[in-house]
Amino acid sequence: MSSSSSSNRRHSQFRPCIDLHQGVVKQIVGGTLDLTDTGLSGEGPKENFVAEHPPSYFANLYKSNKLIGGHIIKLGPNNDEAAKEALSTWENGMQVGGGINEDNAQEWLDLGAEKVIVTSYLFPSGKFDESRLKRLSEKVGKDKLVVDISCRKRENGWIVAMNGWKTLTDMNVNQDSIRQIEQYCSELLIHAADVEGLCQGIDEELVTKLGEWVTIPTTYAGGAKDISDLDLVDRLSNGKVDLTFGSSLDIFGGKGVKFDELVKIDKQAKDLSI
Repeated sequence: MSSSSSSNRRHSQFRPCIDLHQGVVKQIVGGTLDLTDTGLSGEGPKENFVAEHPPSYFANLYKSNKLIGGHIIKLGPNNDEAAKEALSTWENGMQVGGGINEDNAQEWLDLGAEKVIVTSYLFPSGKFDESRLKRLSEKVGKDKLVVDISCRKRENGWIVAMNGWKTLTDMNVNQDSIRQIEQYCSELLIHAADVEGLCQGIDEELVTKLGEWVTIPTTYAGGAKDISDLDLVDRLSNGKVDLTFGSSLDIFGGKGVKFDELVKIDKQAKDLSI
């Protein structure tokens, strides 16, 4: 953290991730994912990284470094066992998302998820259904629910996308929609789909707006390429938004960010936060 950002306030922190595709930890370029893909067609998403280590390896790495609030995302089918493995490695230490709905949310909490993350279930036929969100919130508890808002940039702002970020919904991402959703959950997870996995920099405009709009803990994912991006997000959001590093991290085959160095920077941010 730079001296200019070391004032007495909360500071942006690192939130780890485990992205699962066909049961394997991967880093995938946003917008190239087909959630209906069975893996049999030979045509899959563009992969930046395919892990040799099992999901438990990464969960244990985060646990040993006390990196809280990370998310496990099941990208399509055949990921349940891998997610269970990660959750059992660090019980109540990570959140889980991907295919979460009213019928299975409590099951994943019982399996050891700290919180469940809901996405496409809230948008049947691409239209936001507030009643679904309300029922899910009441069923598992607001404190156990995270809403994933995947954003696609358009001329006049951002639109929520679903189904592997290919289907645009009827919801614009703005202060009003953020406040509408915040009533029912304890956290937001924001994916900037247009820059996800590219390691070409974050969506600075979106992070700035999130800093103005959000009133609950929020994590931004998409495009982080350098360790200085944590300080950048901190300055742009005034410490209100946390940051996920994925494809740029050396543990995911990246060359931009060393995990051990990021852990040290994150500890400084936590120590400075009030």
